[in-house]
Amino acid sequence: MSKPNIALIGMGLIGSSLGHALKKNNLVAHVSGYARSPETRARALDIGFVDSVHDTAIEACADADIVFFNTPLSAIKGLAEEIIPTLKDNVILTDVGSVKKGVIDELTPLLGGRVHLVPGHPIAGTEESGPDSGFAELFDGRWCILTPSGETSLIAVEQIAKLWRDMGSEVEFMEAEHHDLVLAITSHLPHLIAYNIVGTASQLESDTRSDVIKYSASGFRDFTRIASSDPIMWRDIFLQNKDAVLEMLGRFSEDLTALQRAIRRGDGEHLERIFTTTRAIRKSVVEAGQDTDAPNFGRDK
Repeated sequence: MSKPNIALIGMGLIGSSLGHALKKNNLVAHVSGYARSPETRARALDIGFVDSVHDTAIEACADADIVFFNTPLSAIKGLAEEIIPTLKDNVILTDVGSVKKGVIDELTPLLGGRVHLVPGHPIAGTEESGPDSGFAELFDGRWCILTPSGETSLIAVEQIAKLWRDMGSEVEFMEAEHHDLVLAITSHLPHLIAYNIVGTASQLESDTRSDVIKYSASGFRDFTRIASSDPIMWRDIFLQNKDAVLEMLGRFSEDLTALQRAIRRGDGEHLERIFTTTRAIRKSVVEAGQDTDAPNFGRDK
């Protein structure tokens, strides 16, 4: 099979990393790019992870065989409505969003039987954003979850799976609803907690707040790292995955109430039992290759 032409719609951290990875691994004939900001388009071309940039998404996708949506979730449907009527037959649409059922529900009615949809989610990223933040190794050894429907062309699914594998990812297939539930606890709820804790700190009296910032230990420091992520992206995630997030938030609230009760009552046995269980979970995460057991989690500072 000849190398495809690929269009990147959105050229922030993930979009730019895709461009770098596609070019580094010699997987593509041509990479075209679109972003709303003229500055982003110009910078992407200067960096060189795209071969051409375009003023509209339609122009960027004119000769595309595969289109990657790397935008906030709320922008995907409008962009799809814009480009789908102009695409060649059998073009594959895919995305990198953290919620999958919403993408399937919004885009499936637009496909018209001649365009394929293979939703995807690379479990990779940093808190940085913009075209300068990307790098080809972002996906190395990371999971990419694909959630195609039962009606999706198997040829299209395998093409996208192979592309991710060739960029260094391990590919897993999952039902969209299950993906959204899993990500609600592994990613979405931790971000919500981080935003809330850092938000609480921001509302403290000025002298206390300045000491919190000055003497930040690793726990709070890591919360601030998570809470510095793209606010528009995370707004869309919580709105699109609200049912799963609210379910997990309810469970978390019940467990938090139990901890609060144990502290109030001086129930050290309950606290030790919970902390022992969570320590075992941490060990399992390291053994699964999802982090390091190096001191301070391998962080430099």
